Amino acid sequence: MGIGDDIKHGAEKLGGKAKEEWGDLTDNERLEAEGKAQQVEADVKNAAADVGGTVERTVDDVRDEFRR
Repeated sequence: MGIGDDIKHGAEKLGGKAKEEWGDLTDNERLEAEGKAQQVEADVKNAAADVGGTVERTVDDVRDEFRR
């Protein structure tokens, strides 16, 4: 996972937190729920990118072993 993905997912999570807080302050349950969902989505994207990076490194390690 690249630094760009980290920044993008962090911004999405921050936006979701702001939306959640604004919904809470204005008693807008729908907006609050959307904010929470946006944060979960950002966390899932971040986890998926981490897994993808781990798989990529593992494949590279296996290739390196076969080249020796």
